[in-house]
Amino acid sequence: RWRMKKIIKSIGALALGAAVFTASSLSVMAAERSYTYNYDYWGDVQDSPDAYTVTNVYTASTFGLDVNFKNPQGLFVKGNMLYICDTGNNRIVQLERTGTESFAVARIFDSIQGDTEVTALAGPTDIAVSEEGDIFISDNGNARIVKVDSDLNYLMQFDLPVDSNVSADSVFQPSKIVIDTAGRVYCIATSINQGLCKYEADGTFSGFVGATPVTFDFMDFVWKKLATQEQRQRMTSFVPTAYDNIYIDHEGFIYACAGGQEEAALDTGAADAIRKLNLMGNDILVENGEFPVYGDLYWGEGGGYEGPSYFTDVTVFDNDIYVCLDKNRGRLFGYDDQGKTVFCFGGNGNMDGYFRQPAAIEHMGHDLFVLDALDCSITLFTPTEFGELVYSAIEEFDEGNYVVSGESWRKVMELDGNYDLAYIGIGRSLLRQKQYEEAMDYFELKYDRENYSKAYKQYRKVWVEEHIVVLVIVILAIFLIPMGIGKIRRTKYEIDTADIFENRRTGRPI
Repeated sequence: RWRMKKIIKSIGALALGAAVFTASSLSVMAAERSYTYNYDYWGDVQDSPDAYTVTNVYTASTFGLDVNFKNPQGLFVKGNMLYICDTGNNRIVQLERTGTESFAVARIFDSIQGDTEVTALAGPTDIAVSEEGDIFISDNGNARIVKVDSDLNYLMQFDLPVDSNVSADSVFQPSKIVIDTAGRVYCIATSINQGLCKYEADGTFSGFVGATPVTFDFMDFVWKKLATQEQRQRMTSFVPTAYDNIYIDHEGFIYACAGGQEEAALDTGAADAIRKLNLMGNDILVENGEFPVYGDLYWGEGGGYEGPSYFTDVTVFDNDIYVCLDKNRGRLFGYDDQGKTVFCFGGNGNMDGYFRQPAAIEHMGHDLFVLDALDCSITLFTPTEFGELVYSAIEEFDEGNYVVSGESWRKVMELDGNYDLAYIGIGRSLLRQKQYEEAMDYFELKYDRENYSKAYKQYRKVWVEEHIVVLVIVILAIFLIPMGIGKIRRTKYEIDTADIFENRRTGRPI
């Protein structure tokens, strides 16, 4: 559907004699975007009120630390605690949020204690904390995932998977981890591309889950079949794409970033930048938006940045909105549970709200934290009035408060008349309030065929129920009136011809 719209746009542009949209013109258009923008039904860039504003930018000195961060790679939020994996300094900094912008250092640890041969951390890249308070650390330099209690006492560790697909001589390099409510550990490990490594709570490796589908060029496949063994060894193998990052949401679903996407995959609709994995490892991400979930629709080559968006991390709110971090151009892309774009903002640079090498993203409430590995800083974004209205509208709808949701969407529409989700949101709230005809008007304005069909189906049903008596009368009239007229004509004909037939029968003159 979205590819067809791109074709229609191109034909329309040619028919109107508009400027031809070359790659360079798209680059200029991308460069002229405002800080916050969105895409309309036709894929055109629409400036938008800011959904977020920069509240503060933190460095190590902000927290009173004597040693600056060095190549930090991971963020994790648990309650009001923010954990920073200061990878280059082989330590983890735990911060407690004490106010809207204020944080206090709760503790800093670079080692653990207990019955283990190695106590010092080496290049920790990620961390996760269970509901019980146990801490899981991706201790990359020590080739392990270590589990400790809240007092940093060693409990157990997870080592290189024992599997036929993994060489016993391989070095285990876990990069990102998540844990579920049952204590199972899922991790991404460098050089392992079979999917996520899954460990049971007792440390047993139980297999790989969520491997990405293997894609390849048909001609390369044919050539591999015809090539010699020596030639095949020099060719690139057809293997699944390795993940860059993972996040587990409040329902236990794992969101995985598949990193960069090939341009050919974007053109054919086979983009798989974000995957939502269930317990079986199947991708159940809903993509009912006008465009696939892969960030920017257009990209140029200005400033040394080229190619499509590269999602390096993702975080998921309790309202099922997920925000993806593009490390290629330093942008944040928010999507709702249907895969529709909520907001896009950010960029590369040295100003507040821009990034040089974004590495991780987390959230606390509706606030967003973005870690810059090159600037060694953390940017705190808080929602603006516009952003809070969007969240309120979505959350009120999910809670069944359709009238309140509609009111919030109307306020959003007052701030941004080009915001497609506002029209669709109002239409959905009207649909749930059984105001089907009014809902159809809003869906029609934004070409939402699916919801329009739902509203029309209900509107047609109600209309039929309200006019059933008239419909029955009309239907009966359509059948009975012609029958009655025919009966009358036959009767009249029989009367008019009765004497003639009688005279003929008796032989009397007519």
